[in-house]
Amino acid sequence: MADQQAQDPVFQIQRVYLKDLSLEQPNSPAILLEQTQPTVDIQLGVDAQPVADGIFEITVSATVQTKIEDRTVFLVEAKQAGIFEIRNLPEDQMGPILGIACPQIVYPYLRGNVADVIQRGGFPPVHLAEINFQAMYEQQQAQAAGQAAPTLAQ
Repeated sequence: MADQQAQDPVFQIQRVYLKDLSLEQPNSPAILLEQTQPTVDIQLGVDAQPVADGIFEITVSATVQTKIEDRTVFLVEAKQAGIFEIRNLPEDQMGPILGIACPQIVYPYLRGNVADVIQRGGFPPVHLAEINFQAMYEQQQAQAAGQAAPTLAQ
């Protein structure tokens, strides 16, 4: 029986943590008096790195930049990470686990931390939208294979 347990699939969250967070307001305080509505640009990324045998760090990063014309109102860069133990899964399931399941667990923490730091900077919070990590993963896989990404129905 012990041999069977050694082969059972394992998926456990070891830890979720804020890896990096920065807020810059290079044009404050003058730009805070502007009446013009700023533009908001949000970039997201996912990275998976093996840490040890069966242990992986998944990092979801966000860059949120607001500008009025060519002047930055604020710039937030954040990385939220999780350490996951993943063992005894078929190789073809590892990509989706690392690229979809793990980021879905980490992302809500990133959303909360980004909204919080923006609000602490004196701005209305920017709430990052829900992300379809499956669509994002499939698009990355298609690009890696040199194909056009399939059209994804919402």
